[in-house]
Amino acid sequence: MSDVPGFGKALVIITGASRGFGRALALEVAARVDATGSVLILAARSDDKLHELQTHVTRVASELTVRCVTADLSRKEDVERVITVIRETQCADIDHLLLFNNAASLGDVSRYCRDFTDVDEVDSYLSFNVSSALCLTTGVLRAVPRRVGLTRVIINISSLCAIKPFASWVLYCTGKAAREMMFRVLAEEEPDLRVLSYAPGPLDTDMQLQARSSSADGCVRSACSGLHAQGQLLTCEASVSKLMKVLLEGNFTSGAHLDFYD
Repeated sequence: MSDVPGFGKALVIITGASRGFGRALALEVAARVDATGSVLILAARSDDKLHELQTHVTRVASELTVRCVTADLSRKEDVERVITVIRETQCADIDHLLLFNNAASLGDVSRYCRDFTDVDEVDSYLSFNVSSALCLTTGVLRAVPRRVGLTRVIINISSLCAIKPFASWVLYCTGKAAREMMFRVLAEEEPDLRVLSYAPGPLDTDMQLQARSSSADGCVRSACSGLHAQGQLLTCEASVSKLMKVLLEGNFTSGAHLDFYD
């Protein structure tokens, strides 16, 4: 795929890589880097699915170095393990650093705000969906400091829920809004970085199945079911393709929120 525009020699980190959007992202990115000298680091909770993906990626780019890190990012030690792998990765003279903060969970959408009384439950959700993204990003930027000729890009996989409330989705909306502001602050503080929050649109994934099956709010549940019934859900591949186009063209304001439909 030498005629496909790409990122040159790159270090790419993808969290939540074992399925859905993260999996599609890994396969697409593998085809858009210079396989010789590039490294793809895949992190997710499922060891089996990660190594299955690794096999598929090497079929796309046989010379690409692919490292899998089985990690539950709600755990401090697992976040630190991912960062350690990045520090130990030898990738001299890379053109791009790309970190895709994709790992996320919908949370319990079968309840409303008034039903969340367990602080530990909320803390656990925010640890996985917010805290880990901040600490992992910081660790990556320290491990791969800025230098002349290196473009460092931080991508937050966001959602419409970062800017619009959905009844019975208090955890998900809160987590996405917090991450959105977190990366806007990062863009403000670090002008040498390229930072983007990308909302991939309504995807045909397990998360969407959970949303249309379990949402307590009838209107939200009906809307999610309608998208599925009417064939309006996007494939992960179509959304990833849009994101690749945006990143390669680079015509976005650092810190911006971009939706698939923009």
